[in-house]
Amino acid sequence: MTERYVYMDHSATTAVDRSVLEAMLPFFSEHYGNPNSLHLWGRTARKAVNQAREKVASLIGADASEVIFTGGGSEADNLAIKGAASTRKDKGKHVITTAVEHHAVIDTFKWLEKEGFEVTILPVDEKGMVRIPDLESALRQDTILVSIMYANNEVGTIQPVAEVAKMCSDRGVLFHVDGVQAAGHIPFNVRDLGIDMLTMSAHKMYGPKGVGGLYIRKGVKIDPLVHGGGQERGLRSGTENTAGIIGFGASAELAVKRLADGSIREEIRLRDLLIDSVTSSIEDAYLTGHRTERLPFHASFLIGSLEGESMLLRLDAAGIGASSGSACTSGSLEPSYVLLAMGISHELAHGSLRFSLGKDTSEEDIVYVAENLKKIVSDLRALSPLWKNRG
Repeated sequence: MTERYVYMDHSATTAVDRSVLEAMLPFFSEHYGNPNSLHLWGRTARKAVNQAREKVASLIGADASEVIFTGGGSEADNLAIKGAASTRKDKGKHVITTAVEHHAVIDTFKWLEKEGFEVTILPVDEKGMVRIPDLESALRQDTILVSIMYANNEVGTIQPVAEVAKMCSDRGVLFHVDGVQAAGHIPFNVRDLGIDMLTMSAHKMYGPKGVGGLYIRKGVKIDPLVHGGGQERGLRSGTENTAGIIGFGASAELAVKRLADGSIREEIRLRDLLIDSVTSSIEDAYLTGHRTERLPFHASFLIGSLEGESMLLRLDAAGIGASSGSACTSGSLEPSYVLLAMGISHELAHGSLRFSLGKDTSEEDIVYVAENLKKIVSDLRALSPLWKNRG
């Protein structure tokens, strides 16, 4: 039996915090009214939804009126991109994104291409970062939208969002940011950054699954995806997921406290301890992404001559939950498109691992993970002809 259990996949999802769950529970039964109803039950629900909206807005420095609740981060990405492209297609049909975006963005841009839009995919450097000169060269008179993520889910690299926002603003181009990995983990203010739209997801910050949000700067107009009763300023019709929204608000409130109390500094210390431990104790182990401009809880690696899937299975047997940047775990034999876009070879990209820490991760957890990974790599390499026959 394994000595302990260590969950290190917080980039995939987080546990609902106890305080968040307690805030949600009354809205499943006691306060079950439809927030669009005028009676006492409805008014109680509406008041709670409004308060949650204020909490989410406060997290990112927005006004409550600028936050739209959705069914998750992917829906929010779709609403932002398709909605903005629809309202601006008469001004131009050129849109820009990057080669390392989440599928919710990449696939939405592919859909736009089928609808007659011209899509430019920006390359990234070896750290997964967009080069500002590349964006400057790609912008045209008919460019109507740029979408670049705040931080990458696979390699953790934080993009130069403020510089991109300034460049887009100077040229009158709308700028959308997929902030799903960043919101609640990095302190930022959408007004200071100059962002037009920003996507968020509750379950990435100790809230419930199935609820997300989209910040839309005042004055920005987009078309809805879902039509119906006109909820969420007419941009996302359908009866609100009241309990989920309350949970999102509570998780945003928790995030504000964590960003202010030094918790992030401790996450960075533990992240760096893991990075240093792995790269110093395992031969041919490399950090992926930027060394410092990265998510505070994110450590991702390439392990030479091994498959990510085999390491994941051994880690799981040791009670460690992690993930691989390789798509093999989803049934594909192809390595991660993010890693390939960073110039990493197919062979090396197959050996990717991602560890993402949480608010309850301890130094003992980090030591346990590093020690087990070292042993797992050693055991697997003893069986690997690639390792035995290397250079």
